Amino acid sequence: MEQFVEFLTNHIVLSGAWVVVAIVLTIAQIKHLKVGVKSIVSQQVTHLINKEDALVVDMRAIADFNKGHIAGSTNIPQSKLEGSHKMLEKHKTKPIIVVCANGIQAGPAASKLKKAGFEQVYKLAGGYQSWIGDNLPVVRG
Repeated sequence: MEQFVEFLTNHIVLSGAWVVVAIVLTIAQIKHLKVGVKSIVSQQVTHLINKEDALVVDMRAIADFNKGHIAGSTNIPQSKLEGSHKMLEKHKTKPIIVVCANGIQAGPAASKLKKAGFEQVYKLAGGYQSWIGDNLPVVRG
């Protein structure tokens, strides 16, 4: 224990940085759990689509969507997602899977849907790129 205390006092900047990183990670994890949006992988997406009639919301730009997308998905670009709640209202009790290009933008968008009262909101971990990486089918056009 003495060596640990000695290390902390000798490396105060390193120790302080470690504490800051630990606090930031803890806060991020708490925020993630508080919002309640679950990240799911491609296999779980196919299960939700096939067994629970999930709605897939692809938030990529229309040009990217037309190059390839998950079959049956609806394109609502990120810029228009805020105003699309009325269009999605009839799907409020269905699972909704938010897909972006790489899984980064889908989280905040899914959180907004969850806060708007949608019951089952998920995001595809890794986004459309993970879907392609798993060699799953896409529709063009």
